[in-house]
Amino acid sequence: MTAGFPEAAPWGEQRASHTDRETVVERLQQAAAEGRIDFHELDERLEQALNAKTHGELAVLTTDLQGAGLQGVGLRGIAGAGRELVEDRPLILKGGLHGVVRKGGWKVPSRVTAHGGMGGVVLDFTRAECPPRAIDLEVHGQMAGVVVIPDDWAAETSGIEPGLGGVKDRTTPDHAPDAPLLRITGTGGMAGVVVRHPKGRERRQLEREAKALTSR
Repeated sequence: MTAGFPEAAPWGEQRASHTDRETVVERLQQAAAEGRIDFHELDERLEQALNAKTHGELAVLTTDLQGAGLQGVGLRGIAGAGRELVEDRPLILKGGLHGVVRKGGWKVPSRVTAHGGMGGVVLDFTRAECPPRAIDLEVHGQMAGVVVIPDDWAAETSGIEPGLGGVKDRTTPDHAPDAPLLRITGTGGMAGVVVRHPKGRERRQLEREAKALTSR
């Protein structure tokens, strides 16, 4: 020990930052999307990650996931590595008690998994930044699920199990052969899933925004 200065705590006992926790959360979500852990275990690990105080507490949540996606990067380097991961990694959304809404200019990867939960999930792709050709959406309606796509998009809903709530595909069936495609799988759950184009009020809002952009 240097005179007048205490020795630094071992790395595992050092306090974790918000960035450390967020990076581990992203890693766990990726692992679930890859099928390495199930969603029940994902819930447990996410709760532990968000409540972790030290690097050591975070490290135990990902030690059995090394080599998956991070290619062996340890937690000491995970904060930097998390920013270098491919931006197109799967996105997992959970409605929980309060629901989840994604709309506006949100960035959409090529694979999305959405669990409606008690509060439901609303996914609006009309202003989103999306891959140019196709998106794979796994949706579990549970208590509610609504998906809104642009008029020139196509939706493929034959892969959804209807469940008790069923699946309502209200999209236009005729599209250009090269139209962006939303491939939807999963289950309608208790309340079902609705896939549709924008309604009148939503369409008028989109038209106003488009005119505002062209007038600049």
